[in-house]
Amino acid sequence: MSTLVHLLWIPLVAAVLPHLRIGFIARDPIGFGRYAAGFVLAMALVQVAAFDYGTPARMQQRMNEPWISALSVRFHLGIDGVSLPLVVLTALLVFLCFVHLGRREVANAGLLTSLLLILEVGMIGTFLALDLVLFFVFFEIVLLPMFAVIALWGGPRRKHAAYKFLLFTLAGSALLLAGLVLIGWHARTFDMIALAGQQGRALPHGVQIAAFALVGLGLAVKAPIWPLHTWLPDAHTEAPTVGSVLLAGVLLKMGTYGLVRIAVPAAPEGAAYWAPWLGVLAAVGIVYGALACLAQTDLKRMIAYSSVGHMGFVLLGIATLTPVGLNAALFGNIAHGLITGLLFFLAGSVKDRYGTGDLTELGGGMLARAPRLASVLTFACVASLALPGLAGFWGEMMTLVGAYSPAEGLPRDTFLVLMVVAAFGAVLTAAYFLRLLRKITHGRATGAEAGGAVADVRAAEWAAWAPLIVLVLLVGLWPKVLLALTDGPVRALIGAGS
Repeated sequence: MSTLVHLLWIPLVAAVLPHLRIGFIARDPIGFGRYAAGFVLAMALVQVAAFDYGTPARMQQRMNEPWISALSVRFHLGIDGVSLPLVVLTALLVFLCFVHLGRREVANAGLLTSLLLILEVGMIGTFLALDLVLFFVFFEIVLLPMFAVIALWGGPRRKHAAYKFLLFTLAGSALLLAGLVLIGWHARTFDMIALAGQQGRALPHGVQIAAFALVGLGLAVKAPIWPLHTWLPDAHTEAPTVGSVLLAGVLLKMGTYGLVRIAVPAAPEGAAYWAPWLGVLAAVGIVYGALACLAQTDLKRMIAYSSVGHMGFVLLGIATLTPVGLNAALFGNIAHGLITGLLFFLAGSVKDRYGTGDLTELGGGMLARAPRLASVLTFACVASLALPGLAGFWGEMMTLVGAYSPAEGLPRDTFLVLMVVAAFGAVLTAAYFLRLLRKITHGRATGAEAGGAVADVRAAEWAAWAPLIVLVLLVGLWPKVLLALTDGPVRALIGAGS
């Protein structure tokens, strides 16, 4: 049996245990969740150690068993250089969410523990699935747990945000399912490896155009691409800190991962047809997200809109249909997960201390009152604005390079315009993050608790943030650690050879 299945059954079984009234687990479900998520992270690191880095394009640790024989659907799992970083990122962020919760008083802690672990099953399963139907099942598993996390532990408008999240994602899921069935029906297989090998040869041109549109729209809701993003700011603003971290750090990546893993290789002619339009929407999203950030007065809402812009860079990289662009997209996925996860952890800690996330109420002076907290916030902001030497830089820079030389057959003049628009969006990104730092870290304290003591970074917070800080530096200073993993699989997925 493949060791990959351990990444799924361990959190699934652990999600049940808090409700069985077992001694330590019943007394401290968050602590138990921390142990369970830590064990899953350890299993993910076992995959890192066991991975054959000489052949990152080959699916490793495969498990391929009959599941729904009547439909030729199989329980097919595997891991390659595209999915390995996302599996590790998921396991890490879930574990750090439990570390962040620490010994806090959490209402209905057992239920929250179970929901976070079920989320982990769905997120990791999405990145491991190699059957279209199995991918869809894991893709859907995350919806109800995230809905419940927002609706039960969120802010004052949590129910509105939760229902909006659910309705948008369910609509996207309907389109996604239609597209996956269309691909599987015409290709006579749901096997994602076989589909990538066929490179669309089994699908007529019109079917490829329709399939890519359906799958792309379904995944774009989760990504999210402008103008299908409107659920995201509300969900982030109202979600508890752990919900925001997983939503930004992992759930958004499920959409862009699906585009790279399924839509582009299975329907390459459809991808080429829609690529300029995808690029236009991505570029608009980059600028729109930045302008929306400049208009925000709430810290979490500003970070949420920044995700629209950053994921726009990921989508623009995919739209180029080149190895450089797709590598940029996958790199940007990981960088955004690390940096935005850290930003939402910080936003939660700021709100805990000041009792508000409103920038006008927070005032300034954080550097003087809580210098370590202000320093980590500054680090996360400059990482998010893509300062060279930090993780955010490489994905955006490579996206611009990819847009300068898109795939053969794509309108280069259009992509040159998109490159310029995206670069302008990057400048606006620097503007809104510098504005944020000026408002709350510098100057004199004039807002909430002006002049009063503010607790600096606590030990549990350091434990939750330090791994992300280290990884942002590592990936920024040594980008080959990711690019060496993704380049081979990317070339195989688009049939570009070595």
